[in-house]
Amino acid sequence: MYVRDAKNREEVWLLDHIEEMGLDETAFRSRDYVVAIDETSGEKAGFGRIRIHKTDDGEVCELTSIGVLGSWRGQGVGAHVVERLVEHARDDGFERVYALTSSTDYLAQFGFRGVETSNLPDRLRERLETKRDNIDPNAVGMALNAEAFVMPDRLRERFKTARPHEAEPEPEESAEDFGIDPNSATYKYDTG
Repeated sequence: MYVRDAKNREEVWLLDHIEEMGLDETAFRSRDYVVAIDETSGEKAGFGRIRIHKTDDGEVCELTSIGVLGSWRGQGVGAHVVERLVEHARDDGFERVYALTSSTDYLAQFGFRGVETSNLPDRLRERLETKRDNIDPNAVGMALNAEAFVMPDRLRERFKTARPHEAEPEPEESAEDFGIDPNSATYKYDTG
């Protein structure tokens, strides 16, 4: 399992999963994303994005649209996506990264801390209101000093051996599920 920059040809895949997961696709650009890939099968397991906001005081870095496919959850995939995004932000000269989310416990394990809305940069305050109105009504601002990122050992170990979970088998449907008494129906399309 590894995390790499997204490729242009993955745009449709990203958009499909962003929509499926109800994530933020505002100002979508595939080059802003990273993708977690299973090195054995080549299967994509998760993704995330850095979004740079230009302000009068410079630029602000936001981590957003972080998602892990259902069969890959609980195996450190999201943690490594977040790690790669923070590394990119740090490499681009950002000392502080922000996230606007209701998944506060998840991000707190990496060192993110809550930020009062009034203390967020103006552009992120606007984004937070929009996000609350359209995507995540319980979203709050969180921030991390990029140098203080912490990867819990348990998530690093899970990621090394990550494998997709088996999909739950579809339950078999019976005649009773459709209100048909199989003992009294005379044939398959009996309507009487």
